[in-house]
Amino acid sequence: MSDGDAELNQARLHVVTGKGGTGKTTVAAALALALATGGHRVLLIEVEGRQGIAQLFDTAPLPYSEEWIAAAPGGGELRALAIDAEAALLEYLSMFYNLGFAGRTLRRMGAIEFATTLAPGLRDVLFTGKIKECVTRTDERGRYVYDAVVVDAPPTGRVVKFLDVTRAMADLAKVGPIREHSDGVVRLVHSDATVVHLVTLLEELPVRETLEAVAELDAADLRPGGVVCNRVRPDRLPARSVAAAADGRVDAGRIRAGLADAGLQVDDDTLDGLVAETVEHAVRTRAEQEARRQLAETDLPTLSLPELTGIDVAELYELAEILTDHGIRSPR
Repeated sequence: MSDGDAELNQARLHVVTGKGGTGKTTVAAALALALATGGHRVLLIEVEGRQGIAQLFDTAPLPYSEEWIAAAPGGGELRALAIDAEAALLEYLSMFYNLGFAGRTLRRMGAIEFATTLAPGLRDVLFTGKIKECVTRTDERGRYVYDAVVVDAPPTGRVVKFLDVTRAMADLAKVGPIREHSDGVVRLVHSDATVVHLVTLLEELPVRETLEAVAELDAADLRPGGVVCNRVRPDRLPARSVAAAADGRVDAGRIRAGLADAGLQVDDDTLDGLVAETVEHAVRTRAEQEARRQLAETDLPTLSLPELTGIDVAELYELAEILTDHGIRSPR
């Protein structure tokens, strides 16, 4: 990703995960905009029922339909879908067993909620099945309806189970159309068409969880994509000064002299505060350097997104432009 990884850009299904609080929904939205740039049609899917996409784009809550949500530079189009378990189950009953009327009756009886509660994995089967249908859908000329699909997926601790739930629940259907569809889901998520991007902060716990997720993805024969270091703040100190400052060795006299050269006079309390902030910044910078070193050991493409004062639609386009500048694009 940092150098425009050509192999990753051949993927059509981009799954975005990360530890809670790392900003994975924001990164998923920015990635979808980047993939739509240049005239592409992209679908952004939400599966956790939080309506996070609608909040980011400042729109009404998304229904269970693929709604236009934003235009991308160069004539691209971004649509969004919030998958609902009940609606997905009704769609499946209608698709595979022509049970549209019966499905509506089941909904009135509360049977659908009962079924998805009794078998929690069924909910994820429905979600991944719908994702597969969106990725593989073609138009009357045989072309894919969407150039790429981006999924704001569950957090890192649950993403492997989510993606591989169909394989784990294979006994639900031994034969028939549902089994065929399920096998198609397994083939898709384990193919080169699917990559799983990991969003992290340059902090100990998110980095540790990211490394664990990479190992779990590898063990499950799922394909890690890139690592996105989110909310990265600029370094304010020369690299040669970080170690000394992090150990508390800061020359207050030099700081006072430098301020005086700039025409600024400060009292002792202000100077002490500046020294403390310098040490704090150096400690954080050293920790971030160690985090980057650990992430580099995964040998995955990485890139950084800056910390912004607030996230609105304008900031999403700004982040998307950064991703585009790093070579992110839809397959042609």
